[in-house]
Amino acid sequence: MLKLAIKSLANRKTSALLTVIAIAVSVALLLAVERVKEQVQANFANTVSGTDLIVGPRSGDVQLLLASVFHIGALNNSMSWQSYERLSQNRQVEWSVPISLGDSVSGMPVVATTAGYFQHFKYANQQPLKLQHGEWFNHSEQAVLGADAAEKLAFNVGDQLIIAHGTGGISFSQHSGHPIDVVGVLKRTGTPVDQSVYVDLETLEDIHSGTPDANADDKSHHSHDEHADHHHPTNAISAALIGLKSRQMALFMQRDINTADGEPLTALMPGQTLQQLWKTLRVFQQALNGISAIVVIIGLLGMLTILLASLRERSREMAVLRAVGAGPGTLFTLLVTEAVLLTIIATASGLALLYILQISLAGVIQQQTGLLFALQWPTAAEWWRMLFVVVAGFLMSLVPAWRAYRQSLADGLTVKV
Repeated sequence: MLKLAIKSLANRKTSALLTVIAIAVSVALLLAVERVKEQVQANFANTVSGTDLIVGPRSGDVQLLLASVFHIGALNNSMSWQSYERLSQNRQVEWSVPISLGDSVSGMPVVATTAGYFQHFKYANQQPLKLQHGEWFNHSEQAVLGADAAEKLAFNVGDQLIIAHGTGGISFSQHSGHPIDVVGVLKRTGTPVDQSVYVDLETLEDIHSGTPDANADDKSHHSHDEHADHHHPTNAISAALIGLKSRQMALFMQRDINTADGEPLTALMPGQTLQQLWKTLRVFQQALNGISAIVVIIGLLGMLTILLASLRERSREMAVLRAVGAGPGTLFTLLVTEAVLLTIIATASGLALLYILQISLAGVIQQQTGLLFALQWPTAAEWWRMLFVVVAGFLMSLVPAWRAYRQSLADGLTVKV
């Protein structure tokens, strides 16, 4: 029966090829949506990696995470420098990095921090920040730009920028008396780092105090170690990134910070809070899955249409098969076998198309989005989707097969006038 089905499809190459292409493209889209969703989720969960705790003023965990990592929204309060120093001196803390938010450059958020930020901040699987051009800032009046910020602001190394007070494109005042030199541009990471402007914490202090930094060129360069993070006198910061000597102590230290007397603070574990935040975006996952499923169903309906349309043209072929001894059950099995064979070939072609696109577009995708799609064997979820397509193709084939089953021998042999 399989050999007969193959010969029958070979006799109708054009229609069979169109059916395979339609379903293959649908399957490639279905699998691509699943793969993109998994990669985006992994990238989202790894927006910040290697940071055990984020500590800031008393607020909700998600609010603190959005403000400190994604630079979305604002914190109503600030964290005192004294509290930061006390945390930094805790014997469980291996490193700490302060960050101060609330300013922007043409809508791009400004993150005031220390040189230690570029050493300790990691993303994805412990990937460090790297420079595409220039160098790290080593004293005040200097800035390092994320890849998107540099592109959107059209700034290069050597240009000067003006920081404005306020975020989200709303600037209350331009600090035009303190131009900042762009000394470096970061490589793309696919995280909110790309959209940020990084300056030294002293720069923001000088700007807000209105004190010109005339001695900027005489300042000693800050080394990229954790001790440099404690050389910046300031009144308050927005949050602090904390790395512990033992990750097992994160939960205990989080509880101690959240319940400590004195200044009310909130400590969160980034990985846990990111997973909670991702769950709130589940509706978008379901929408993507729904769209891809609709595309596959449309492809299968196209196959059904082609099979039904060709069935009328093949009525004489069916009658000849009946005349040489093939029973209704044989015709039923033949059409089902053809449809399932087409679906299997199309599904395999869709998987191959996905890998071809992934290999050919990997560099472009990584350059534009920072997402790295590693070549891997299909996941369990992808196997289930491919099985769904094959089963759906089988069910669709039952309609034309049943019609062929009920077609009488005379229907195919009678000459139509």
